[in-house]
Amino acid sequence: MSYSEIRESLAAAGETLRARFLAGESVVDLVHARADLIDGVLTGLWREHIEPLGAALIAVGGYGRGELHPSSDVDIMLLVPETLPKGSDESLSAFVTALWDIGLEVGHSVRSVAQCQQEAAADLTVATTLMEARLLAGPESLFAAMQAAISPEQMWPSDRFFEEKRKEQIVRHHRYHDTAYNLEPNVKGSPGGLRDIQMIGWVAKRHFGAATLRELVDHHFLTKGQLRRLEEGQAFLWRIRFALHILTGRREDRLLFDHQKNLAEMLGYEDATYTLAVEQLMQRYYRTVMELSRLNEMLLQLFEEAILMDPQAQAEPLNERFQVKNGFLQTVHDNVFRNDPSALLELFLLQQQNQEIRGVSAWTVGLIKRNLHLIDDEFRQNPRHHRLFLSILRAPEGVTHELRRMNLYGVLGLYIPAFGRIVGRMQYDLFHAYTVDEHTLFVVSYLRRFALSRFDDEFPHCSEVMQGLERPEIAYLGGLFHDIAKGRGGDHSELGAVDAEAFCLEHGLSKYEAGIVAWLVRNHLVLSMTAQKKDIHDPDVINEFASAVGDPLHLDYLYVLTVADVRGTDPKLWNSWKAQLFHDLYVLTKRALRRGLENPIDRELLLNEKQEKAREILLERGIAAERIDYVWSLLNDNYFLKHRVKEITWHTEWLADSDTESEIGLVDVRRRHTGDGVEAVLYTPRESRTFAHATAVLDELGFTIIDARIVSLDHSRNIVTLVFMELDQRVDSDERRIAKVRRALTRILTAPSDKMVSVTRALPRQARMFTTKTTVDFSQSTANDQTVLELRAADRPGLLSGIGQVFIEQGIDIEAAKIVTIGERAEDVFYVCLESGGGVLDDRQQQQLGKALLEHLDSGAGKT
Repeated sequence: MSYSEIRESLAAAGETLRARFLAGESVVDLVHARADLIDGVLTGLWREHIEPLGAALIAVGGYGRGELHPSSDVDIMLLVPETLPKGSDESLSAFVTALWDIGLEVGHSVRSVAQCQQEAAADLTVATTLMEARLLAGPESLFAAMQAAISPEQMWPSDRFFEEKRKEQIVRHHRYHDTAYNLEPNVKGSPGGLRDIQMIGWVAKRHFGAATLRELVDHHFLTKGQLRRLEEGQAFLWRIRFALHILTGRREDRLLFDHQKNLAEMLGYEDATYTLAVEQLMQRYYRTVMELSRLNEMLLQLFEEAILMDPQAQAEPLNERFQVKNGFLQTVHDNVFRNDPSALLELFLLQQQNQEIRGVSAWTVGLIKRNLHLIDDEFRQNPRHHRLFLSILRAPEGVTHELRRMNLYGVLGLYIPAFGRIVGRMQYDLFHAYTVDEHTLFVVSYLRRFALSRFDDEFPHCSEVMQGLERPEIAYLGGLFHDIAKGRGGDHSELGAVDAEAFCLEHGLSKYEAGIVAWLVRNHLVLSMTAQKKDIHDPDVINEFASAVGDPLHLDYLYVLTVADVRGTDPKLWNSWKAQLFHDLYVLTKRALRRGLENPIDRELLLNEKQEKAREILLERGIAAERIDYVWSLLNDNYFLKHRVKEITWHTEWLADSDTESEIGLVDVRRRHTGDGVEAVLYTPRESRTFAHATAVLDELGFTIIDARIVSLDHSRNIVTLVFMELDQRVDSDERRIAKVRRALTRILTAPSDKMVSVTRALPRQARMFTTKTTVDFSQSTANDQTVLELRAADRPGLLSGIGQVFIEQGIDIEAAKIVTIGERAEDVFYVCLESGGGVLDDRQQQQLGKALLEHLDSGAGKT
């Protein structure tokens, strides 16, 4: 058969495997069938090129295990004798070339037995690859010699092999942030992925000589049930990987957003009332890898006990039910949980009380799994169990660690059934980086860090507030329940509040305490939305928020929960700007509550306080009083209300040293004092309409704008303050970068007002997977002197400058903009008024502006 015929034959066989996969045939059979197919092709070519040389053709790696997915690399080794006949190099080269000619992606090596031994001894990866070697053709004696040369007696004895492989796994897990719950997980490398299953097989092979996982049952390292779960988990991950290769036409192990929807459809998932097909697929994926992670942990610990520890070590009793052996907590006998089900919770409390314990013994983890059926309604209603659970929450150490362990072992989701429903639940968007259960435990983790003084340097103000709370477990319960009703339909905050209050009352909290937890769950988004979408420098906004909060204690709990919630949604979302917004809202609201709701903050008082503090700082810096007075005569009360004291001093010092009569205007740019953002101020003629031009420039330079304040002054000037950050967190906003921004913003002052900067930056890959319906809503500001426009649209390069252009065309002035990006979605709020003399927009004007915005955004303007 010619090479072209072989290539065509392979393509046809690939199509047959694809059809069999789509018809629902076992992926296990298909993975082995592809390996068998390649075996036949390679051995045929081997006979043609290699057989006379006395060399052996050996499959290694995954191919050595007899496992090939549609686009997997075909890894082979040509094992050659120490001496080769003349002309062998040409024959070997012709063989490899033939493999490429027929269209195979081949990874190959040529080694003698001595070279195998030398390289395997020096590199554990090579040793692992050769351990999985499978003879395809050639002398069996040569293959046997290679196996003997790399055996545990010659190198990498099972104890060293185990220790190094475990280190490898730890490093690999770190690359994926030690969680299987990333938005775009790697089916092979992420925690709980295929590599974790292979890890078990490698150690078993090295220590026991086991060729398959099934042999671990004979060695009493696996039960038949555990083996079944391992095999089912592997088959599910294989099915995903096989489908990924079919979808992409290449070797692809990442579950990217680009593929998740198509993959769900290919695997037969359908949208349900409250759950998308893709969310169902991913929930099954996350639950599968969670179970595989637990089995991986349990088996590696069993291996550790068998390979590294003293099996004759004396157990130290803790109580009648538990003991410690080799540093691990274990039951004193196999019937402990059956005789006393409360031990299923007591075990976690003992871990907290005995910090020197390294973990739970593998056998005990297996016993927990086999006794989870004991956690039923009667168990959940037992007062002793209520006390144990609250003791775990109130423990001075190990709260988050044990809650995570409870979730991993399946206890938490059974003790709180509503939590069980969110385990592995993902939300198909770019905002939530983790599944709901993983996010929830991150929130509790951050609350715990606020409560522990050793972490005071991370969030000093949150730590101060949290450590002043008499009952921190109220915050933990708020964190546990804040998202517990996600995916049920309806308002998850309201539904979760009902669950939270019932749970707290059942567990013996007072009606008042249960009410606080329920209030936190019901209002856990309020502080964040107020800070990010409303003008918190407006005393009316503060007074309204203070009335909603009611008292300082509710504010304290809500503040720490909000910071933990945003931080735990996605670490990339948190920045110093959000920290400052939340802190400012907290401080201003605290002050309003101290004054009393019947005595709200007065605008005049707030304005005078800011000016007094700013003047004091400026005089200390040597700015003459008359220069301060002159600059402030250019400004107005609205300016002082909208800016912080630090901003007022910066602007005043800058304007005092500048030509404020400049016809084109002035620009200054500086790095924010927190170090992780940039702020710019522009003092320009009102007709220059700076917002649209400045946002386009910053967008094109690769910044994301997070705040904009535009104050119309009394002498046909605007002062525009912009806060922005690097889109690429790897880019440092150093002095050269800031100088570039300053030059770019200065150029727009002299450019014609009708000449817009083009935003050519491409839309990020992930964002292209989503569609967001554009909506425009109008309302009045708290003081009823501005129109509030809230716009929801797909976030994309050029969005803000396009909106600004529409405002110019419609004769609208922007007083302020609150820029909120929620993953792939922009939810921006603009405080606007009429260009001709200010004033709110009437119904007709609102309708006209809304229509213009929708036409602009839906037409694709600004899209890239």
